[in-house]
Amino acid sequence: MQNDHDVLIIGSGAAGLSAAIALASERKVLVLAKGNISGGSTAWAQGGIAAVLEAGDTFESHIEDTMVAGAGLNRRETVEFVVENAPDAINKLIDYGVPFNREGDNDLHLTREGGHSHRRIVHVDDATGWAVQEALERAANANPNITILPDMVAIDLIADRHLESPTGEERIWGAYTLNRRTGRVETVTARATILATGGAGRAYLFSTAPRGATGDGIAMAWRAGARVSNMEMMQFHPTCLYNLEVKNFLITEAVRGEGGHLLIPDTGYRFMADFDDRLELAPRDVVARAIDHEIKRLGLDYVHLDISHQPADFVKGHFPTIYEKLLTLGTDITKEPIPVVPAQHYTCGGVLIDLKGRTDLDGLYAAGEVSESGLHGANRLASNSLLECFVFGDAAARDILDKWDEMPTPPAVRRWDESRVTDSDEEVVVQHNWREIRRFMWDYVGIVRTTKRLERAQNRVRLLAEEVEEYYGNFRVTADVIELRNLVDVADLIVTSALAREESRGLHYTQDYPGQLPEAKDTILQRD
Repeated sequence: MQNDHDVLIIGSGAAGLSAAIALASERKVLVLAKGNISGGSTAWAQGGIAAVLEAGDTFESHIEDTMVAGAGLNRRETVEFVVENAPDAINKLIDYGVPFNREGDNDLHLTREGGHSHRRIVHVDDATGWAVQEALERAANANPNITILPDMVAIDLIADRHLESPTGEERIWGAYTLNRRTGRVETVTARATILATGGAGRAYLFSTAPRGATGDGIAMAWRAGARVSNMEMMQFHPTCLYNLEVKNFLITEAVRGEGGHLLIPDTGYRFMADFDDRLELAPRDVVARAIDHEIKRLGLDYVHLDISHQPADFVKGHFPTIYEKLLTLGTDITKEPIPVVPAQHYTCGGVLIDLKGRTDLDGLYAAGEVSESGLHGANRLASNSLLECFVFGDAAARDILDKWDEMPTPPAVRRWDESRVTDSDEEVVVQHNWREIRRFMWDYVGIVRTTKRLERAQNRVRLLAEEVEEYYGNFRVTADVIELRNLVDVADLIVTSALAREESRGLHYTQDYPGQLPEAKDTILQRD
């Protein structure tokens, strides 16, 4: 059955729900979540949202901080667009009921994070993302023009080749999706489709991203013919909790922003002075490389992040979630340091879009971590990520509404090929391949790279691609196979992009090209 909708949004986080709410004033919107509606990266965000709200701060200052962190690879017009729309985005969130922390009765409490020259981070304690997700879900659920469906795994975008009568037009008409509850593939068509699927963090062994961050939107757009950009720019958050039982627990940037020190265990030496004058408030790429250097130099498992020198009430008040979580693990952060290691945290590259969220393909938009808008450049400035979701989710929605009369209704689409009905008894192979990708990406395409390591990774990913394509083509699709196929595609894109950049810039640091070229250029990949 072909299910027609006005607009299809794949992803139910900040970008997807922001777009849905903006569209629902005039159009009926279907939002698909791969798993639980709240299961994306938005709910995991601890720190906050950057916006110029403090007296003495300026748009120009926020723009320059973003450009400096991005090592000049940012597109300035994008940075200006996002920064100038930030205060309006915060006001909308307040209207949706996000309970941002305040000083006194009225003023928003602003914190400061690495790379920022002013206090400009609005937050809800240390669980901002969860508060934002809840508020957006309430607003979306209250709107009769928005339908949100969980457990719907997008397989591929519907392009011209999927039509009953192909037209030769490069347009997207929706997506084939696997209904996890029924095990059947459903055809969902729409005049416009927005990718809001998040990043590709799970291509790496250690990541702060949720389980579903498998680069789905990037891979689907690439297979459909859209360009991708700067996929080598993978941000590694400096401070992920080191714990053998609890994986992927992030220690927010704000801990360093509020005075946390990075120390060598045993000696207590504060080592960031050896790497950058900004100490712990240097941009994330600088801090992550410094920690990685010290861990490898001294043979450590982790370094310490210590905020115990601050008053106990201050620590508990600013970081209640982290305090309570670590207390259950036997660490009282008001009295002792936190063991931390770097972990993959954010995909700065992605599907190439313009200021209206448009991709190369008519009818296809993208917003948030799935996209490469030009905001982040070679390294995302802290707390600009949620901001990008709101600004570009709204921009994509406005462009769709403005161009609605020009958008054709979906034609007849070929049904999904149900001849592949054979169940595989090799589920263990899928899991083994998943683990293999994550391990060699961590070992060879991590914080510090070399050409030889990248070539080794490329050989492995190309072999895996052949295996996965054979597996995908001969058995019934499952969520695990779909995600594995996407992981292989994005891993290939990351490695190919990294090999193409013969310099070190921002998040891409290679020992073979330690210098920076005079001109910053995007790495843009296009299918043959």
